[in-house]
Amino acid sequence: MKRFLIVLTALILGYLAYDTARYYLGWYIDLQPDAPVSAFMSTDAQHLYMDRGAGPEEFTVKGVNLGVGVPGEWATDYAVSKETYLRWFAQMQEMGANTVRVYITLHDDFYNAFYEYNTAREEANEEPLWLIHGVWVNDYIQNSHRDAYDKDFLETFVRDGRTLVDVLHGNKKISLGRGTGSGFYNKDVSRWVIGYILGVEWEDVTVTYTNHKYPDLPPYQGTYLSATEDASAFESMLAQVGDRIVSYESRRYKTQRLVAFSNWPTTDPFLYPEDITTFFMKCAQVDVEHIRTEDAFLAGQFASYHVYPYYPDYLNYILNPAAMDRTPIWDGKAVISRAETGPGTPIGSVLRRSDFYDETGAANTYLAYLRALRRHHTMPVVISEFGVSTGRGMAQIDRNTGRNQGHMSEQEQGQALVDCWRDITAANCAGGCVFTWQDEWFKRTWNTMHAVNLQRTPYWSDYQTNEQYFGLLSFDPGAEECIAYVDGDLSEWMEEDKLFDTGTRALSMKYDEKFIYLLAYEKGFANGQKTLYIPIDTTPKTGSTYCENFGLRFEDPVDFVLAIDGRDNSRLLVQERYEVLRAMFYHETHDADAYLDQPDADTPLFKPIELMLQTATPLLTGNWQASSETYETGDLAYGNANPAAPDYDSLADFIFAGDYVELKLPWQLLNFSDPSRMTIHDDYYENYGVDYITIDTMYLGLTDGAAQERTPIYPAALKGWGNTVSYHERLKPSYYILQKLWQ
Repeated sequence: MKRFLIVLTALILGYLAYDTARYYLGWYIDLQPDAPVSAFMSTDAQHLYMDRGAGPEEFTVKGVNLGVGVPGEWATDYAVSKETYLRWFAQMQEMGANTVRVYITLHDDFYNAFYEYNTAREEANEEPLWLIHGVWVNDYIQNSHRDAYDKDFLETFVRDGRTLVDVLHGNKKISLGRGTGSGFYNKDVSRWVIGYILGVEWEDVTVTYTNHKYPDLPPYQGTYLSATEDASAFESMLAQVGDRIVSYESRRYKTQRLVAFSNWPTTDPFLYPEDITTFFMKCAQVDVEHIRTEDAFLAGQFASYHVYPYYPDYLNYILNPAAMDRTPIWDGKAVISRAETGPGTPIGSVLRRSDFYDETGAANTYLAYLRALRRHHTMPVVISEFGVSTGRGMAQIDRNTGRNQGHMSEQEQGQALVDCWRDITAANCAGGCVFTWQDEWFKRTWNTMHAVNLQRTPYWSDYQTNEQYFGLLSFDPGAEECIAYVDGDLSEWMEEDKLFDTGTRALSMKYDEKFIYLLAYEKGFANGQKTLYIPIDTTPKTGSTYCENFGLRFEDPVDFVLAIDGRDNSRLLVQERYEVLRAMFYHETHDADAYLDQPDADTPLFKPIELMLQTATPLLTGNWQASSETYETGDLAYGNANPAAPDYDSLADFIFAGDYVELKLPWQLLNFSDPSRMTIHDDYYENYGVDYITIDTMYLGLTDGAAQERTPIYPAALKGWGNTVSYHERLKPSYYILQKLWQ
């Protein structure tokens, strides 16, 4: 018996050692070192090719980027279920997409679903869904003291790449992912993986720091990828990472697939005029032309770029320079701009004046930029991210084509995607990937992140934060439908929703994870024939009993006044003391310190609500003191906001219905930092910035401003929902617009 226990223990320990070595540590013995290596993907100077068994055929990437966020969960929770992935894969292909791109090693549910879905497709003799997979580089590694040759950067990069190779071949176990998914990866999905995109949108400071630290580093020479003599230290690092990952897959699995290195305009290979370079602080170039494929690399390399129409639109400032600062010179063929010196390719060498215009003669710097990329590269170019947001808030404007970052309806999003795709194909790129499949509640945006509790973003839908709404798939509040739709149908409003009712005037309110809904009744309103005002009080700290803008008086201090003044002149205004833009961006908007000249706590001045825009105003005007631009986000849009309506407008804020007006207001517009717990902004001038207080009641009133008496305001109870959110999926009109194009 003792001998049996010893043998059994030895067997168990042996199995555990084998399991750990193979599935956790990636150890292996190459039993066929001379076996041939295969690749079903290949490239030439412009196209990707796929060999399905009958020889190489041209393959254009019609892709969609897939995130991992769902409402109520952080991305790193990897909460998307296998069943959800299966449903999404089918919807992607029904739209006409042939490729899905993911950024990081996901939970095993993704790969199990991908295997099951594609196996069923092939058994039914249908085209599978192809996969482009990324290898992520941690943001904290880039934004640190580390250069790209630090072991936490380089060796982690390579190790994560090798791990991904094992995952895709169904040969890996991950117990605790370092920001990645985890699970038992035992499904071999590699035959549907067309390529890797290695890395992320590089931080220019990391690139520059690396290059300055290693100015004389010999170029990396590998078996599959090598750096050329012109390569920078950072580019040489990329060649090394790619070579080591390709080498691992070639030796262990005898297969190869396409390789690309992530890039974006911030680190593109071009040199720009000095004023553009200075304003945007463009200090780095990454050029994959300095990475050479060796004969042993059968699959090949493509260039991957994230390119959006609005960011950063360097070419707009070449096309429209500030008259007092710089005038570009045209030689009839190419753009000639001063100060295009140093390492990199002068933008003027790859662009002609005619490139800035589309076939209709309209200025289109997005198309021009794509043409520049295509001309520069001797390999296929894939635009692996392009898209626009349907968020109500906006951060950037595309001045040429109107494809803005935010404040676009879901129909406008669809048309913008179509226009971007046509530009991509017109520039002879090898395809692209729409950003993104689903909206993601957890996201943040630079021009609203000061206003919200960043530890609570997954638990409410912040319509002012544009980054949350790039998806083709929306997550709308409510298990099956929203509690209200701004469409003029009043049947969803109940008696218990009323705050008050005098017989000739009434106000009702309800709310969900995205909006506060209001229904106002005024006898004789007659579809907007008179003006109505809704005073709103949220914070006990400040507010005014008088609004000098409209000559209104209230029984209690209020923080906001909602003015319903016809279809085209309605807006929400905020008391100046409670204006977050003033408190946070006064230096940028007025070149002054907001805290040296504080508004009174009871100031009667109510201001339009505005958001910052990221624009290079001085490059257009020549006025370097006016470095900021804003737009009025409190301006309200009229229309039907019911997705089922034929005249649906996702940006509609209010609609008339006889003597009624129905409205919806996004939480952040009323300075809520986390409505899931009903926290709002505290007094900025007591805290020198944004801090939070919690409330359980807000107060609202209604008046037409005709009477001289003070308007009463009535309590509305507030109760947060904590971490428990309700939502349902909805494909946006943009999905069907893109479907029509791709199918």
